[in-house]
Amino acid sequence: MSKSTSKNIELKIFELRAELHDHNHRYYNLASPIVSDKEFDVMLKELEKLEVEHPEFEDQLSPTNRPGGNPVDGFEKVEHSTPMLSLSNTYDQDEVELWMARVVKGLEGEDVVYVMELKYDGVAISLQYEGGRLVKALTRGDGGTGEDITANVMTIRTIPLLLQDGAPEKLEIRGEIFYPYEEFKELNELREESGEMQFANPRNTAAGSLKLKDSRVVAKRKLDCMMYYVLAKGVAPTHSEAVSKAGHWGFKVPCASDQMIATSKDSKGVMEFIEFWDKTRSELPFAIDGVVIKVDRYDQQERLGLTSKSPRWAISYKFETERARTKLKEITFQVGRTGAVTPVANLEAVQLGGTLVKRASLHNADQISRLGLVPGDFVYVEKGGEIIPKIVGVDESVRGVGVDLFSATPESFPENCLECGSQLVRKEGEAAHYCPNVEFCSPQVSGRIVHFIGRKSMNINGLGEETVVQLVEAGLLVDPGSLYDLKAEDLLPLERMAEVSVKKLLKGIEASNQIPFERVLFGLGIRYVGETVAKKLARSLSSMEKIMTASKDTLVAIDEIGERIAESIIHYFAQPNNIKLVDRLKSAGLQFQIEEIEGSTDRLAGSAIVVSGVFENYDRSEIKTLIEKHGGKVSSSISKKTAFVVAGDKMGPSKREKAEKLGVDMLTEDEFVAKISN
Repeated sequence: MSKSTSKNIELKIFELRAELHDHNHRYYNLASPIVSDKEFDVMLKELEKLEVEHPEFEDQLSPTNRPGGNPVDGFEKVEHSTPMLSLSNTYDQDEVELWMARVVKGLEGEDVVYVMELKYDGVAISLQYEGGRLVKALTRGDGGTGEDITANVMTIRTIPLLLQDGAPEKLEIRGEIFYPYEEFKELNELREESGEMQFANPRNTAAGSLKLKDSRVVAKRKLDCMMYYVLAKGVAPTHSEAVSKAGHWGFKVPCASDQMIATSKDSKGVMEFIEFWDKTRSELPFAIDGVVIKVDRYDQQERLGLTSKSPRWAISYKFETERARTKLKEITFQVGRTGAVTPVANLEAVQLGGTLVKRASLHNADQISRLGLVPGDFVYVEKGGEIIPKIVGVDESVRGVGVDLFSATPESFPENCLECGSQLVRKEGEAAHYCPNVEFCSPQVSGRIVHFIGRKSMNINGLGEETVVQLVEAGLLVDPGSLYDLKAEDLLPLERMAEVSVKKLLKGIEASNQIPFERVLFGLGIRYVGETVAKKLARSLSSMEKIMTASKDTLVAIDEIGERIAESIIHYFAQPNNIKLVDRLKSAGLQFQIEEIEGSTDRLAGSAIVVSGVFENYDRSEIKTLIEKHGGKVSSSISKKTAFVVAGDKMGPSKREKAEKLGVDMLTEDEFVAKISN
């Protein structure tokens, strides 16, 4: 290859990388893409091809390396250039005013402008750039030394690998990595579908994700990041101006237009900002736990200096976590369809976060042991990440009151399954206990059948959870396949089985053979194979036979299928009982291969679309099916990334208000149909 040809190829690769980095910034940070997903993918594939053909131009910060690389053995400890100090906290307005008075005194009566911004409930991160390139990402650690988690941080789409023009030659910037509510909810739904324990809250899940050894797994977690502190002298005279400039360099930063950052010269403005966000924080798509107040001018910050633990020029006002005190009535243990045994705290009903809480998950044996719970204890309940109720402590001051302390002992985790008597096992590396009696433990059998008939899988009408349990106890159901052996004469003698309900049930079972293959696959309940993974498998391999015989390498090569999922699929189809079930379902006429959807297009490819309201010609599920048929993705909440809302009558007022606030288009039913038709 001639030098001129090589130079042209190098230039082409450089230009593609720069263009793709710019498109990533526009899509993830500015929510204003200028190319379609398809056009982006074409450019990315062109770059991948050139990089494979010309490895001499390899660059670890290339957009092609975003999804995550190979697992790492550990995280290197690195000393911070400037300590990552924690802030002094307060929950009291008077203390904020006292701090402001100390600031003015320390500055000998000078006028002071304060900047207020949100206190993100996530994981602190420090990013270092040289020549506009990300070179290091460090955790807070002990404040003086952090861990180098650059490979994992590179997977977060809102963190730029290359900075836009105008950024300093050397730059250190700090911020917070967090888990957005919608993505966290989606992760927990997938874990529930796959039979895994749900995570307790977004913050701990974000922290745990960043410590994973395999960055490919981190890439799938859809973490986000907000930057809020620039360590570069001469960038701007004030903190608020520096943050604004950081937004131009490619970072996701708080914007004044969203009221996420503001300035004030007095305590009235400061407290108005705090009160506003204390009331409206539930409307944010991520968790915050307070407001940070800083002196805005850098020269004044420098003169105020630091204590050994925190800066004198900043303070954190923390919101009160809503907590309720109630009585623990009893702890029960539930066996799920995968055999996982979950302890549940049954409580005297109490209002918390606008809902009536009667139960709280205790997750596993370790939490029960740590709290030393005894029925009759008065416990404190909070909502983890404002989502899942959890017990956070015990009121020691009244412990034992009204309880026979000689007979009351801390609740211990059972050694045997309370349903079938089998000895529980605890798998290496897992916190949960499992009942190994897969075939004959009644809740496991019922759970698998309930999952199989569910709305997202076979959607069998006329058959609810109570009826399934009844049929299992009567010996009429032993697995999902036995549904297709049910006859009217077997059902009519049972309680609550009138002729009309039996006909409806049998008709629902018969209609299930028209359910698409990917939902049949999801209905099998293979561990780690949730709704999304089932769709990926079905569309990639097209038939049950090909999935059953696929090698590990074949499975891992499919997008979003990792080694753990591949091993679970192979293990599932290695069990004789599962092969027998598949044969039985095949004989019943269920769909075992993917069918090309007539009239499908890519008109909505890459578009996140929300459906809200009641429609004249379609029901909501049909609208959602049409969106997916034309390549779109159905989203549950409105954000800047929402392409548009299909809005029917009686659209939720909060959704309408948010769409109007963000400038998201709202299409009528007819407008939507026209959009996918033309």
